Amino acid sequence: MSTATAPAATSANSSLSGKYLTVVLENEAYGIGVLKVREIIRMQKITPVPQMPHYVKGVINLRGRVIPIVDMRVKFGLKAEFAERTCIVVVQVRLPNDAAVQMGLIVDSVEEVVTLSATEIEPTPEFGTRVNTEYILGMAKVKGAVKTLLDIDRVVAAETVQAIAQAVA
Repeated sequence: MSTATAPAATSANSSLSGKYLTVVLENEAYGIGVLKVREIIRMQKITPVPQMPHYVKGVINLRGRVIPIVDMRVKFGLKAEFAERTCIVVVQVRLPNDAAVQMGLIVDSVEEVVTLSATEIEPTPEFGTRVNTEYILGMAKVKGAVKTLLDIDRVVAAETVQAIAQAVA
């Protein structure tokens, strides 16, 4: 890394420092910014919605609000299995037009809330041109393990959110 890019990387990492809710998908830990998380709820009946992307399982009624549900295992190309600790993390997603929408993310389990400093966060490694990493904020080193920090606004792509909004409306 050249000295010209080092300060930019440091300032980018410091902007990533803060609190993250860590969730598990197929024995791998991922971090979601705590300010994006609204609540964590148990699994419940999901009403399917036709013509949605395969990873959108449908919608739930959460205290009178219709919340779209995304299966994170399917979104990341993993085998979708529900277990006893499987739950839904309700997050606030910001759209490109600056509107905010709530969505539920199905995860295997919730681990903990961790506070990360800039020194614990590494930039996203280069995987080559075929791997899309735009939804990864960085890699955190926590207690000897690596956790992938997710940009939840990009994980749930804008076109997916718009397709869900049109189907639900």
